[in-house]
Amino acid sequence: MSNNSTIQENIQTDLSKYDNSWYDTGAGKIKMALWYFVNALFFMNPLNPISGLKVLLLRLFGAKVGSGVVIKPSVNIKYPWLLEIGDNTWIGERVWIDNLAKVKIGKNCCLSQGSMLLCGNHNYKKSTFDLVVLPIVLEDGAWVGAMSTVCPGVNIKTHAILTVDSVATETLQAYSLYKGNPAVKIRERKITQ
Repeated sequence: MSNNSTIQENIQTDLSKYDNSWYDTGAGKIKMALWYFVNALFFMNPLNPISGLKVLLLRLFGAKVGSGVVIKPSVNIKYPWLLEIGDNTWIGERVWIDNLAKVKIGKNCCLSQGSMLLCGNHNYKKSTFDLVVLPIVLEDGAWVGAMSTVCPGVNIKTHAILTVDSVATETLQAYSLYKGNPAVKIRERKITQ
């Protein structure tokens, strides 16, 4: 056994040294506390089907939201001030937008039930388990299938589809269907009238 292997075996994760004090949410403590309650009462609550009210509240908290946006019940949004949603986009039940970084969702996009946009992760190579945050972009016409996950730093190009229960770990090319974990291209997307 080499010396490097011995050293590697002795290094362990130490969460007591975790420090994300460098991370800035872009909002003060009062705004964050207010959003916590608004999110719980009006977004995560399965008894609130009123999409227009949710759009209004997102805008009040700094989100850029286009017209015709539909937001179903039981949606969880981390920080609306880091969110942009284009016209006529649908956000399904139990979608989680964990936007520790900017999330930009284009026009005519669909986030199906239980899908997740995940902007944060941890550096597993560091003993301190450092926080890593990267933005996510969904271009116009992108579709994230039910129970699928979009990982930090991913760009889903125009009209690409991430199929049901798949995980996007890198850019998805335009007009293409992706499936699996990690998602791989399975075919072209053809759209007809």
